[in-house]
Amino acid sequence: MARTTRRSTTHLSRRLVQLYAGLALYGASSALLVRAELGLEPWGVLHQGLAELTGISIGVVSIIVGAVVLLLWIPLRQRPGLGTVSNVFVVGLAMDGTLAVVGELDGYGFRVPALVLGIVLNGVATGLYIAARFGPGPRDGLMTGLNRVTGRSIRLVRTAIEVAVVATGFALGGSLGVGTVVYALAIGPLAQLFLRVFALPEPTAPAVTAAPGITAAPGEPSTPAPPLGSGPVAAPAPGQAILPQ
Repeated sequence: MARTTRRSTTHLSRRLVQLYAGLALYGASSALLVRAELGLEPWGVLHQGLAELTGISIGVVSIIVGAVVLLLWIPLRQRPGLGTVSNVFVVGLAMDGTLAVVGELDGYGFRVPALVLGIVLNGVATGLYIAARFGPGPRDGLMTGLNRVTGRSIRLVRTAIEVAVVATGFALGGSLGVGTVVYALAIGPLAQLFLRVFALPEPTAPAVTAAPGITAAPGEPSTPAPPLGSGPVAAPAPGQAILPQ
């Protein structure tokens, strides 16, 4: 029993490390896309546009937008997880922190590598964060909630949200460019790859043995004990978007 508990604790600790490493890396990779100045991911276009309009840092804008989107979960009856709430704060803080360290880049010799590195690291971050299974990000939860309420397909709901987000962000001065297109084409395959790389096996538990003096029926399999430590975590539904937004 003690060994099983230790194994469960280690498993939960690794999930927590993956969660926060993934969120921090997601913010850092988004900051690299900002410094590349070649186009941002859809929600990044909105965040940058709002930052230009308000004078607030893009990381703080990301936090505010995430909190507002999370409030929209209430009428949709979506339930947030630890990853959902952490996403709101950690990504924005990591983004502003990286922007403070990485200054503006001059010339395509620096900006193109920053774009490529940002997209690849974004895929790594997505694999880390989603594989930890602590709940979807607020923006993905909005998408799945609207899918459930309206009965429209995930693809249609996601497309409608992101078209509206990009159009609004671009109108406010957000950066839309070749990087936006490259990101859209590359992030799916990258995320899928790193989801496999960082996938965590469920902790195994020993079979329940009969109490002293009680003999199990011959040939009857024992019942495995449920895994300890972290509680139930829902896996992403087929077709559900996997971006930690």
